[in-house]
Amino acid sequence: MTFASTWADLAPVGRTDDGGYRRFAWTAEDHTLREWFAGEASSRGLDLVTDRAGNQWAWWGDPDDTPGVVTGSHLDSVPGGGAFDGPLGVVSAFAALDDLRARGITPARPLGIANFVDEEGARFGVACAGSRLITGVLDADRARGLRDADGVTMADALRAAGRDPDELGRDDEALRRIASFVELHVEQGRGLVHSGDALGVGRMIWPHGRWRVELRGEANHAGTTPLADRRDPMLDLAAFVGHVRAAALEHGALATVGKLRVDPNGVNAIPSLVTAWLDVRAESEAAVRAVLSALAGYGPAQESWTPVTVLDADLADTVVDALGGSPRLSTGAGHDAGILAAAGIPTAMLFVRNPSGISHAPAEDADEADCLAGIDALAATLERLLA
Repeated sequence: MTFASTWADLAPVGRTDDGGYRRFAWTAEDHTLREWFAGEASSRGLDLVTDRAGNQWAWWGDPDDTPGVVTGSHLDSVPGGGAFDGPLGVVSAFAALDDLRARGITPARPLGIANFVDEEGARFGVACAGSRLITGVLDADRARGLRDADGVTMADALRAAGRDPDELGRDDEALRRIASFVELHVEQGRGLVHSGDALGVGRMIWPHGRWRVELRGEANHAGTTPLADRRDPMLDLAAFVGHVRAAALEHGALATVGKLRVDPNGVNAIPSLVTAWLDVRAESEAAVRAVLSALAGYGPAQESWTPVTVLDADLADTVVDALGGSPRLSTGAGHDAGILAAAGIPTAMLFVRNPSGISHAPAEDADEADCLAGIDALAATLERLLA
């Protein structure tokens, strides 16, 4: 099996007409992705284990005897997402394992490949839900009650997918099996483009979170209600977006309003309620909190929060040594690696150059030569960690 053939097998799943992807958790597309992962594990003789949250683990060796080194990423996407965010790390993990075997490497400890479920949080609104659940950061009762845009709860979605929602919760057994974790990921920015390097090593993940804002008005007829008599929350939304931008500029942060729900959502009806979701990230928690303070009058309700995550320095040194030197990058993008690192698991990230610099969109990209360099670097890193 080659990187190109494995990538090609995965590529059609969830593809949309604009060239992007829609791969939401616990949907038909997600089922196909999970079956693909299981098939890749089976074809290599790996033992497939599913934890309490539904994350998949493919093991070469027995991690119950000795905790193992884990690599991998996720397969789900944001709406209209790119091909590389997540899947590159999973496909590269299988390719790196193939490389180790082809070179006759016999690991002294188990090697695991992970597929984390619902990393993007596109369906239920909480990013890295799979890793948050098994580490206990996301309460199981709260997770079961999360609803998607159609009002379907996570509990109902799990039942429809053939899983028992009562299984959700912290999974110490799964965590005990992980001695260290290395996640390969496409870069979501242009740091490597500017430095001229194909690969980079993660240093830290910015603090970031999501908040919900509800803007209330009064439903009424669009054709009979004078403008002066309207209580239109869409006007409040416009003002809110402007304030978000101004606060982010003032405090050196990144802030985005990228998801809305309008009730009753009729062309000829003045809305009664607009719900907006706010994403704020910055290099420091103080900057994030300053943005939120500036928006306090809107009553933002926190839906998720991840503090600054400094990745394991010794493990990063191992990755850099395997690469023969490489730039160290901070990132504003959240990852399952960050959740595991916060739980005390030694964690590193390896980034592959993205020539477009675009992510969460169809233009997300990576050259095959850089992907292959990433696989070589991942295999070299794993070889050192497995010795």
